Parts: sequence; C-alpha cells; structure tokens
Amino acid sequence: MNHDRRSFLKLSTAAISGAALAGATVPKVAHARTMTQSKPVRLGFIGVGGRGSYHLDVSLGIEGVEVPAVCDINAPRLHRAKRWVEESGRPTPTLYGNGPTDFKRLCEKENLDAVIICTPWEWHTPMCLAAMNNNKHAVSEVPIAITLDEAWSLVETWQKTGKWATIGLEGFGELAALNMIQKGLLGDIIHAETGYVHDLRMVKFNPEEEPWRLQHAIDRNGNLYPDHPMNKMLPALDINHGDRIDYLVSMSSKSVMLKQYAEQNYGKDSHYAKINYALGDYNACLIHTVNGKMITLNHDTHTPHPRESYRVQGTKGVYLRDGKDRKIYIEGMTAEEHQWEPADKYLEEYEHPMIKNYNPPPRKGGATRGHGSHDTETPITWHRLVTALRENKMPDWDVYDSVTSAAISPVSEASVAGKSRPVDFPDFTKGKWKTRTPLTFTDASPANEQLPSTGK
Repeated sequence: MNHDRRSFLKLSTAAISGAALAGATVPKVAHARTMTQSKPVRLGFIGVGGRGSYHLDVSLGIEGVEVPAVCDINAPRLHRAKRWVEESGRPTPTLYGNGPTDFKRLCEKENLDAVIICTPWEWHTPMCLAAMNNNKHAVSEVPIAITLDEAWSLVETWQKTGKWATIGLEGFGELAALNMIQKGLLGDIIHAETGYVHDLRMVKFNPEEEPWRLQHAIDRNGNLYPDHPMNKMLPALDINHGDRIDYLVSMSSKSVMLKQYAEQNYGKDSHYAKINYALGDYNACLIHTVNGKMITLNHDTHTPHPRESYRVQGTKGVYLRDGKDRKIYIEGMTAEEHQWEPADKYLEEYEHPMIKNYNPPPRKGGATRGHGSHDTETPITWHRLVTALRENKMPDWDVYDSVTSAAISPVSEASVAGKSRPVDFPDFTKGKWKTRTPLTFTDASPANEQLPSTGK
C-alpha cells in the first residue's frame, strides 16, 4: 500500500488544502526561562470536567493569565468554572453552554490567544480547527486527531492560517533518561519499548468518569492511545527530527475482558453484557523508522496489571524503568557483566538541564484541583506553554509531532484490519524531517523560532 499523504487510506470525508508555512524547516529548540509577565495571555477553555478543571485551575494560579470565556455542555461544571475564575479575582467569564457546538460561537466571538480543549476525543480536531480558523491557537488533550484526514487538516490549516494546534501540555517523559540518550551514554539507539498499559475497565463503564471511551472500544480495534508513551519515544529516537516513522505492523488479541466485566458487574442480561466489543484486550505495534530503529508500542486498558514499563536499548547499553525500579546496564562500565545495576547515580549525573534550571513561580490559590495532580507549584508544561504564547513561539510539541503520535492509531487500525500487514506511515513534514535537528529541551529560545505574523 502506498501511503503518501491522505490518499493511502480514506478514513473520513475531510479534505482541506493549504500552503507551506514560512520558517517550518528551522531547527526546533524548546525553551525554559523565567516567565515574563509583560504580556497578558488570554485563554478560553472548552471542556472543564476532570482534566479540563485541572488545567483551568493551574492557569488561574499563573500571574498574567486571563480567562475571558469557558464552554461546557454540563451546566454544573460550567458554573463551577465560573466560580473558580471569580474566586481567583478575575472578571466573570462569558459562559458558552448552548449545546455541543457552542464552542464555535466562543471561537468566533472571543478575543483569545489560545483555546484549551479537554473534551471527548472525537471533538478535538473540530474544536482545534474552529479556533485556528478564527485566529486562535489551540492546545488539545490527546489524541489531537483520530483519523488521518483529521491529522492532515490540522497540518494544512496551520500552514494556511499561521495558527497552530498542538498537544502543547503533554509531558516530556523521563528527561534524565532522555539526557543520557542524547549525550550518547547508551550509544546509537536501536529499539525502545513502552505503551499505554492502564486498567480502565471501571472508567469506561462509569458515567461519572469517561464513559465515552467505551464507544471507541465498541467501534475500533488498534492502538488507540499512543500519545502518552510516545512523548518518550519521539525525542529519544529523533522522530521528525532526523528520522521518521516509515511503517508499522499492528496485532490485537481477542476481546473478552469488557464483556466479562459487564457480566460480573451488571449481569449477563444487561445491555453492556450483550455488546460486541471490537477492541482487542491487548494490542502491540511494531514501528520501524527510515533509519532502521524500532519501537514496540503496547496498548492494554482491559486487563488487571500494574502500569507500563519503559525500556530503551542502544549499541552501548540499555535502560529500564519498571514501576519505581530504574535499572541500567552499560557495557564496560557496569561492574557485573550482563547484570543490571541501579540507575540512580546515572539519573543524578544526567539530571536534565530543563529541570535543573526551572525555578517554578509560586502558585496562587494553593494546590491545584481537578484530575491529574495536586501541585502547589506551576507545572513546567504550563510555564513553557504560557512563555511560548507570550513570545509568539511554537510549544515544545509542535504540529508535526502532535499529529504524528496521534496518527499511530488509525494506521494501527488499518494494519489490524489487514491481518497485521505492514502499513506505510504518512510523512506529515513532507521531507522536512531530514533537516530538522533533534528536539533538545534547553534554556535557548532562538529568535528564528518566532512564528510568522501571517500564514502567507
């Protein structure tokens, strides 16, 4: 199968054209500096449930961030968000709650720098496009797209408008391990393995959690949530920055655990127990890069287990994180041949400069509320996003990287449907990956990363 651009797999009806964005080939260097407060940052929030309320509360703890507008279809959550904004000493936000498409009115009417999107997956791309086409940047929870057409539409709309949509609040993975890799401690990287291995059976059936996830398990079969594990893989393997994903093979097991869970908790005659679930209980993707590196990416949200591990193998050694246990083996350096040693001294020695140099500004309002954390300091992801908006720069995860991790899902679905045949992976950069330098999280913030004032 020739998977050049969208033509290789027709997964939706979207078709949006665009032009090349000036400056898109410049090296990408992320920035971490003391946050300037000279320019207010105006944010709108779409979706203020568990994760959205967390992001809202973090933003309210940052000086100079304004929240003029909030949107949600759930009235109690919408008014809770209004109360939080008012309690922070900010003006009362305009509320948008007139049905599932009222986000369009927010994007059309409000004067905002960016929109923060925390909604069910299928709404992420339409909401990003609504923001971009109304002169606003967009930051989405993952995945930012669930079809290849959606992924291409985000790239092309960015190129047309100059307004980006990214997973700009996604974390950075294990930064000390990344520093070891980029400093060459493990040699040339050959293989990495991790995945999203997280028992979500209760969440999928719980109407107070994320029941919309269940529909994806009914309709789809593949690696449905690749972004969190790929936040370690992209920079460690130079994906889109000197290398790119060439093709992948994906295979799923049978699906039995959701039906079993439904029978045990709701009865064999219940609606849930009679559903035929498409998503295999375990999915594995074997991903091959143009430069010959390999990724094993796992997905398992239905079986009882601890959380996932992370293993990266190079020509000089290997690093393994398994739960809280971190181990390493370096040929010629580890005392016992072919035996693990604790990685603590290496993690300390290779502490990442971004973390070492980050002095989190004090957070107003105490510990954050919502799903994800109880931080009493500003998370570095939010610090860097607000700094990027103030300096008119792309966030750490740019548009290319954001859609690349998301696109693993539809390509994996195509492979599973084709009896695990290899499926070519689209090059969203259209060849720019060859000259884009590795993603290095440093203190530098080069002027040539400045975004153009127009998409022309």
